[in-house]
Amino acid sequence: MALTESNMLELGTTAPDFNLTNVTTGSLLKYADIKGVKATLVMFICNHCPYVIHLNSALVKIAKDYSKREVGFVAISSNDVENYPADSPDKMALLANVLQYPFPYLYDQDQSVAKAYKAACTPDFYLFDNDDNLVYRGRFDGSRPGNDIPITGSDLRFALDATLLGFNQIQPQIPSAGCNIKWKPS
Repeated sequence: MALTESNMLELGTTAPDFNLTNVTTGSLLKYADIKGVKATLVMFICNHCPYVIHLNSALVKIAKDYSKREVGFVAISSNDVENYPADSPDKMALLANVLQYPFPYLYDQDQSVAKAYKAACTPDFYLFDNDDNLVYRGRFDGSRPGNDIPITGSDLRFALDATLLGFNQIQPQIPSAGCNIKWKPS
């Protein structure tokens, strides 16, 4: 696993739209379908990444906590499933059901959505305000597999709280880090 940091998409960027399959329902969802009233969090994750596995239960908790505050959540997997079959849509659906994801889990088969967001790693987080402008792209917190720092979600929670209070200049913004997106061969 190669540790890769976020590309840090430019703040103020309008949320790129998508039309992707929700692996648990088979329905197609666009950004407007998952958009929250007050904010929207787009997460790039996958099944096999140890950095995502490390945070999975905390992702569920944060989504449950902030969905009540009118924040929309979505997770997207863009990995090459031919070379990484653990990230296939059927296995994504199984994981989403086992972990009871309270958010849609979408499959980006052609990887165009990951490219539009300039996603680089899993997990990679993009928080948009109620006008769909990017206000935060960064890490969940300082915890990583094996570093013994407790998982709190402190960085992301701070960004969510600040966004809900109407702030759009959120500091600090420390890049997320994890496994690189598994790009299809060109």
